[in-house]
Amino acid sequence: MTGTPPRRVFVGISGASGAPYAVRLLQSLAAAGCELQLSISESGVLVLRHELELRAESRDEVTAAFLALAAATAEVYAPDDLAAPPASGSSFPDAAVVCPCSVGTAAHIALGTTRTLIHRVGDVALKERRPLVLVPRETPLTQIHLRRLLELAEAGAIVLPAMPGFYSRPQTLQDAVDHVVGKVLSALGFEQTLFPPWDGGRR
Repeated sequence: MTGTPPRRVFVGISGASGAPYAVRLLQSLAAAGCELQLSISESGVLVLRHELELRAESRDEVTAAFLALAAATAEVYAPDDLAAPPASGSSFPDAAVVCPCSVGTAAHIALGTTRTLIHRVGDVALKERRPLVLVPRETPLTQIHLRRLLELAEAGAIVLPAMPGFYSRPQTLQDAVDHVVGKVLSALGFEQTLFPPWDGGRR
């Protein structure tokens, strides 16, 4: 993506594994001065609680702990709030990211079968021709998964699987997380500094 980086960004968190990616993404977008909108699916709450080892029970407690961990503030919307501003093309943010994105969420967006706010935001992004970045985290992928992801790419979404590269020689798990999030930031038009660019193997 080229042009001016987005200022208002919707972030959807679905039930795929990959909570550390979501933390780093919100942290990076907040540091870039973005106005953040956030919606976490029901299964996304369970994944955040488990993978981040959050000592929280309710949805609100998990969300608050997650935002504190990311050092970010956001306008938070319930997953069933289909009347929320980002559900409308007239008040849609500059860009939307679903990270991590379950293959079920990807399928709903690809098929236009809106059941949650995250699905609706994906649908609106495509119809309004706004940047939509999806970060699927599933393996192995079935033919059904691949067809839905292809449909999304053909419709204009950026399908950016959570596949960290190793040419930057990551030393820690956080380095691998940073590689994926850096790719998301680049796809949104930001100049990322989370991992060094390929230098032809001269380092």
